[in-house]
Amino acid sequence: MTVQDRGSIKWTSLMLPEHVEMLKEVFVEYKEKPILDEQTMLEIDQSLKYALTYNVDIVLTYYEHGQFKVIEGKLAKIERFTRQIVLSNNCGTYVPLKNVLDVQIVS
Repeated sequence: MTVQDRGSIKWTSLMLPEHVEMLKEVFVEYKEKPILDEQTMLEIDQSLKYALTYNVDIVLTYYEHGQFKVIEGKLAKIERFTRQIVLSNNCGTYVPLKNVLDVQIVS
Protein backbone atom coordinates (compact mmCIF):
# COMPACT_ATOMS: atom_id res chain seq x y z
CA MET A 1 0.00 0.00 0.00
CA THR A 2 1.47 3.38 -1.04
CA VAL A 3 0.74 6.69 0.63
CA GLN A 4 -0.29 9.39 -1.80
CA ASP A 5 0.94 12.81 -0.65
CA ARG A 6 -1.20 15.86 -1.47
CA GLY A 7 1.88 18.07 -2.01
CA SER A 8 1.41 21.76 -1.40
CA ILE A 9 -2.38 21.48 -1.31
CA LYS A 10 -2.26 20.42 2.33
CA TRP A 11 -0.53 23.69 3.28
CA THR A 12 -2.77 26.13 1.41
CA SER A 13 -5.50 25.95 4.04
CA LEU A 14 -3.01 27.15 6.66
CA MET A 15 -1.99 30.31 4.77
CA LEU A 16 -3.86 33.52 5.41
CA PRO A 17 -4.56 35.92 2.52
CA GLU A 18 -2.20 38.42 4.17
CA HIS A 19 0.60 35.87 4.03
CA VAL A 20 -0.03 35.19 0.36
CA GLU A 21 0.16 38.95 -0.42
CA MET A 22 3.38 39.30 1.58
CA LEU A 23 4.93 36.40 -0.32
CA LYS A 24 3.97 38.03 -3.63
CA GLU A 25 5.68 41.25 -2.53
CA VAL A 26 8.84 39.40 -1.52
CA PHE A 27 9.10 37.45 -4.75
CA VAL A 28 8.71 40.38 -7.14
CA GLU A 29 9.93 39.66 -10.63
CA TYR A 30 13.30 41.26 -11.31
CA LYS A 31 13.29 43.46 -14.41
CA GLU A 32 16.38 44.35 -16.40
CA LYS A 33 17.28 48.00 -16.87
CA PRO A 34 16.61 49.00 -20.48
CA ILE A 35 19.39 50.55 -22.54
CA LEU A 36 18.39 53.98 -23.81
CA ASP A 37 19.28 55.14 -27.28
CA GLU A 38 20.82 58.54 -27.99
CA GLN A 39 17.53 60.10 -29.14
CA THR A 40 15.78 59.19 -25.88
CA MET A 41 18.67 60.53 -23.81
CA LEU A 42 18.51 63.84 -25.70
CA GLU A 43 14.76 64.09 -25.07
CA ILE A 44 15.31 63.43 -21.35
CA ASP A 45 18.04 66.09 -21.28
CA GLN A 46 15.81 68.67 -22.99
CA SER A 47 12.89 67.91 -20.67
CA LEU A 48 15.10 68.27 -17.59
CA LYS A 49 16.52 71.58 -18.81
CA TYR A 50 13.02 72.87 -19.55
CA ALA A 51 11.76 71.80 -16.11
CA LEU A 52 14.70 73.45 -14.40
CA THR A 53 14.35 76.69 -16.37
CA TYR A 54 10.59 77.13 -16.06
CA ASN A 55 10.11 75.43 -12.65
CA VAL A 56 7.32 73.10 -13.79
CA ASP A 57 6.20 69.78 -12.33
CA ILE A 58 7.59 66.62 -13.89
CA VAL A 59 6.76 62.93 -13.74
CA LEU A 60 10.02 61.00 -13.54
CA THR A 61 10.26 57.31 -14.39
CA TYR A 62 13.43 55.66 -13.12
CA TYR A 63 14.96 52.25 -12.45
CA GLU A 64 15.81 51.10 -8.95
CA HIS A 65 16.60 47.62 -7.62
CA GLY A 66 14.96 45.71 -10.46
CA GLN A 67 11.81 47.82 -10.54
CA PHE A 68 10.50 50.78 -12.49
CA LYS A 69 9.40 53.59 -10.20
CA VAL A 70 7.45 56.75 -10.96
CA ILE A 71 7.67 59.93 -8.90
CA GLU A 72 6.26 63.42 -9.34
CA GLY A 73 7.63 66.75 -8.22
CA LYS A 74 9.52 69.90 -9.19
CA LEU A 75 13.10 69.67 -10.29
CA ALA A 76 15.18 71.46 -7.64
CA LYS A 77 18.62 70.98 -9.19
CA ILE A 78 20.90 68.66 -11.10
CA GLU A 79 24.09 67.88 -9.20
CA ARG A 80 26.89 67.60 -11.73
CA PHE A 81 29.54 66.01 -9.51
CA THR A 82 27.37 63.29 -8.00
CA ARG A 83 25.34 63.01 -11.23
CA GLN A 84 22.01 63.04 -9.41
CA ILE A 85 18.68 64.75 -9.89
CA VAL A 86 17.16 66.40 -6.84
CA LEU A 87 13.38 66.73 -6.74
CA SER A 88 11.72 69.20 -4.40
CA ASN A 89 8.78 67.00 -3.48
CA ASN A 90 7.65 66.16 0.05
CA CYS A 91 10.77 64.07 0.82
CA GLY A 92 13.51 65.66 -1.35
CA THR A 93 14.22 62.66 -3.54
CA TYR A 94 17.64 62.02 -5.07
CA VAL A 95 17.65 59.98 -8.31
CA PRO A 96 20.87 58.96 -10.07
CA LEU A 97 20.93 60.42 -13.56
CA LYS A 98 21.97 57.08 -15.08
CA ASN A 99 18.73 55.47 -13.78
CA VAL A 100 16.33 57.97 -15.39
CA LEU A 101 14.20 56.31 -18.07
CA ASP A 102 11.64 58.98 -18.91
CA VAL A 103 10.68 62.55 -18.02
CA GLN A 104 7.20 63.95 -18.69
CA ILE A 105 6.30 67.61 -18.22
CA VAL A 106 3.04 68.07 -16.29
CA SER A 107 0.93 70.83 -17.77
